[in-house]
Amino acid sequence: MGFVDYRSAMENSSSGHLKRKLTRRDFSIGSGMLLAGLCFAPPLTSHAAQGRPAKGGIYPFKLGIASGDPTPTGVVLWTRLAPKPLTSGGGMPAEQFEVSFVVAADEAMTKVVASGRAVAGPEWAHTVHVEVEGLQPDTWYWYQFQFGDHMSPKGRTRTMPAADADPERLRFAFVSCQNYEWGYFTAFDHLARENPDLVVHLGDYIYENGPHKERPRQHNSDTCVTLEDYRARYAQYKTDPMLQRAHEVAPWIVTWDDHEVANNYAGLVPKVAAPTREFARRRAAAYQAYFEHMPLRRMSLPSGSDMLLYRGFEFGKLASFHVLDTRQYRTIQPMAEGFHPMSPKMLSPKGTILGERQRTWLLGRLSNTKAAWNVIAQQVMVAPIDYKAGNEIGLNPDKWSGYENDRRNLIRHLQSAKTPNPVIITGDIHCHWANEIANDFDGETAVPVAVELVGTSISSDGDGEADSKRNQTLMRENPCVKFRNKQRGYVMCEVTRGGLKADFKTLPYISRKGAPLETAASFVIESGKPRLNRV
Repeated sequence: MGFVDYRSAMENSSSGHLKRKLTRRDFSIGSGMLLAGLCFAPPLTSHAAQGRPAKGGIYPFKLGIASGDPTPTGVVLWTRLAPKPLTSGGGMPAEQFEVSFVVAADEAMTKVVASGRAVAGPEWAHTVHVEVEGLQPDTWYWYQFQFGDHMSPKGRTRTMPAADADPERLRFAFVSCQNYEWGYFTAFDHLARENPDLVVHLGDYIYENGPHKERPRQHNSDTCVTLEDYRARYAQYKTDPMLQRAHEVAPWIVTWDDHEVANNYAGLVPKVAAPTREFARRRAAAYQAYFEHMPLRRMSLPSGSDMLLYRGFEFGKLASFHVLDTRQYRTIQPMAEGFHPMSPKMLSPKGTILGERQRTWLLGRLSNTKAAWNVIAQQVMVAPIDYKAGNEIGLNPDKWSGYENDRRNLIRHLQSAKTPNPVIITGDIHCHWANEIANDFDGETAVPVAVELVGTSISSDGDGEADSKRNQTLMRENPCVKFRNKQRGYVMCEVTRGGLKADFKTLPYISRKGAPLETAASFVIESGKPRLNRV
């Protein structure tokens, strides 16, 4: 990829200059190669675009900034040069340009701890991914980019505590499903004011469909298929000022669901029939655009239609995050859309939502974790929800119920490995849910094993409703469900050694601006007791 962290740059520098001559390959992929050392910026070689961009011109940081994938010593910083975001190429010439950055220990940016320059080129939509290393653990920092005489907004980010540290608490929010057309991203505005330590995004950052004229806002093009389509769609979403503010206050840990590519796709199989090669090209375009617009490390650099997104993060000894990808490796859904009784197809060991490698990785982490709390961050409902009233059973095959062998193996492993305090966080379904997960596969006495917290959408499906007969029916039909709400919002969690508190935040409307924030319900999970206690 050609990333060079600033600490390595310092080790290879002499009198403020890099010893190693930068080659043409260093710039050929160039989604933001870091060229900097601590408090110095060595010159670019002649292979790069000619020097610093000219002063003046249209403001280039219209898509904002972001940080993500934090470790105890580093973080990824992101931006994109896009003076005309919704036009081809974002309004940038098809050349490589130099972008400067600075990281400071204070908001006034006087205590500079790292600075340098990166290359933004057309091959990766003039995006910049700077992997800053050598920072102090468990520390807040501020950062800013510069292009010519234009300064980006300031962002705030933080590193994770050291591996052997035992922090007192962690506050993180999790979000998903932000359909631009359905309304305003007011929830992000409120989230930014809450100043969490981390934000976890569980997928559907964009929606790929064409415009619907009856909705409050409209998509800027027909259904996304090509790389330029997906780039323009990310650009449209990232012009939203409330989304930008949420990115500015804390580092994000991201994963995707289906709409980053196509609704309900499974591996290389789309919901709407298409030749495999054609869909592989579409998926490759979608994956590249996703990488381009997220604060991800070089380990996630896509290769054709493949991209590594499952990964782990440690918040000292307090919490471990196990981030999953339940789209790329899954087999095709065993049943058609709709609700179905449990069947041999759903139980088949040939069906998988994780794929063999990811499943082995996940179970290994859950066996060896040293964290007090283990957060499994993933996309679709794990609890086996029965959507039909009475004696009839109706399960959704797009969720983990459609891949029952994987679901049972996960729950059994959590129990047999004695994984400390497993908490599953889920998106996708546009409703808040609070579920208890038990090992009652065959009608035996249920033993609680984990808790599942499901976050509603930021905007998808419109204003929604606080309570309904549907809520009551589903909760009566499914004793594992302790709460359900179909308004928009997010979930804010506070973790300590003794417990995890989850606040289900809601907004009464998003079809117009200015909605107040409410807390629809709060639950506490006590350490060692996988039960939901409403407070």
